[in-house]
Amino acid sequence: MNYELIMIKIELLSPAKNLECGLAAINHGADAVYIGASQFGARAAAGNSIEDIAELVKYAHQFRVKVLVALNTILTDDQLPEAEKLIWEIYEAGADALIIQDMGILKLNLPPIALHASTQTDNRTVEKVRFLQDVGFSRVVLARELTLKQITEIAAKTEVELEAFVHGALCVSYSGQCYMSEANCGRSANRGECAQYCRLPYTLSDADDNLLVKNKHLLSLKDLDLSDSLEELMVAGVTSFKIEGRLKDVDYVKNITAFYRKKLDVLLDGNANYEKASAGRTTFFFEPNPEKSFRRGATDYFLHGRKPDIAQLDTPKSLGEPIGKVTYIGRNFFEVHNGHLLNNGDGLCFINKHGDLTGFRVNRVERKQVFPAEMPKITDGVMLYRNQDQAFEKILKGKTAERKVGLSMLFKEISNGFSIQLTDEDGISTIYDTECDKQLAQKPDAVNDNIKNQLSKLGNTIYEAQDINIQIESPWFFPASRLSDWRRLAVEQLDEVREKAYIRIPKHEPKPADYPVKQLTYLGNVINKLSEEFYHEHGVEEIMPGFEVKAQEGVPLMFTKHCIKFTMGWCPKEGYKATFKEPLTLRNNDQEYALTFDCNACEMRITKL
Repeated sequence: MNYELIMIKIELLSPAKNLECGLAAINHGADAVYIGASQFGARAAAGNSIEDIAELVKYAHQFRVKVLVALNTILTDDQLPEAEKLIWEIYEAGADALIIQDMGILKLNLPPIALHASTQTDNRTVEKVRFLQDVGFSRVVLARELTLKQITEIAAKTEVELEAFVHGALCVSYSGQCYMSEANCGRSANRGECAQYCRLPYTLSDADDNLLVKNKHLLSLKDLDLSDSLEELMVAGVTSFKIEGRLKDVDYVKNITAFYRKKLDVLLDGNANYEKASAGRTTFFFEPNPEKSFRRGATDYFLHGRKPDIAQLDTPKSLGEPIGKVTYIGRNFFEVHNGHLLNNGDGLCFINKHGDLTGFRVNRVERKQVFPAEMPKITDGVMLYRNQDQAFEKILKGKTAERKVGLSMLFKEISNGFSIQLTDEDGISTIYDTECDKQLAQKPDAVNDNIKNQLSKLGNTIYEAQDINIQIESPWFFPASRLSDWRRLAVEQLDEVREKAYIRIPKHEPKPADYPVKQLTYLGNVINKLSEEFYHEHGVEEIMPGFEVKAQEGVPLMFTKHCIKFTMGWCPKEGYKATFKEPLTLRNNDQEYALTFDCNACEMRITKL
């Protein structure tokens, strides 16, 4: 795709667990928000009514913010009619796009709504992304495991919009290719009910039952943070930067959205090639800090190549921000490097000598001395983390941001009265004319200041006056109440014009395309007849039923680029000569899994024993 000929719009895409989170995301600078509907989203616990989606859409579109609705689970035959009805309701509520996984949806009677291919469709290759582009998707959400080089190649060889995750929790398996939860407890990740077996502690043994690792979270990854790589991703061809977190609370949404908004604004300011994808300027009343929100540590994952420290082996819980090491222990207090940063009521944690996360509450802080509510079993030199910052949380409960659309205002005299012309930052304009008698002012020197003062009072609207131009022939008298009424009516008129001017991007028309392979295994996630028909129409000759329909014995339940051997320093490609016998086995209570390693592809597979 040639990116040199057009100004490219860059989108910050934030999650919305509910309406409150969606509104907060918009106010804190999101260019788009993604939210679940009442059913069929990959986060079953984050459903929302059509009424709430419609309210979010109405607010969002004022700022040219898009609302994307996630229906990204795979559907059974009897759910498809219900899904079709819901999709029409979503369209009529004004949503801009659907995020989907199930190809059977493309066989339904759909409204002309844009379609985005969820990361659950396992989008790792040029061939797969090009196919999705050709069958009607306007955007593809890339797999998190891709390197910068792979993203650049996909962008160069396709024409579809590319969306990439830049922050938040990481699934250890390729998205859409994990069946561990379904196999163990009947809760399908592909149907929005993942039980997160990847976050459990495991013991690792070799083929001779020698214990290699005990009680570590060997499949639990750190959280993604690509905040220092945004410009690289833009140059590579990504246009939508996605924050994970449809189960996160409003404080998380505020903090992380604000953090990335500020980062992107620095990159976009004065850049001749890129521009923000929405309208309005956000003013922040706090300093965002991602370490103060839920965080399992941070990794750039595979963006810049494989690294050994992508897993958080000690805990799947939030560590928070590192404070410093304990320097002295008293009877009922301790001292810590950077202890002055702490506040009464803070939550602290550390990894104890057994490798377990231990948390406690700060009762009070006196200079360097920290007095816990209950003294933990802590040792000298231990690294302390703050996973609850009392002062920061208090700030987040208040007003933390304000978003305004810039206006130019022209107050002009006409033959039988006056007119107010309002033009927003996107060039949308309206003229409000009013007839009235004209009377000279007793204080002519104050007339212009009075007009500017009254017209600039836009506090209860989404607008702020950036420029007010006055063109009158004489210093006429204007009662403040009259100017206020004119301003209000002019703004209401502009609201109507801007609402009518908003254009939703329609669904892309499909064209003939063959699926990259002729056979689909259970990894194709086909569990309904329409999906089966879709793949047959696109050249697939053999289709196995999805795992949720027919669970196959002895097949891998998880495919992952995360490799335990590499993490532990046992990679043969790095020159390690094994002192243990394979296959390796993961255990958690009575659950046992065999690990197999495809070293040519640098992949690990997990199969239940």
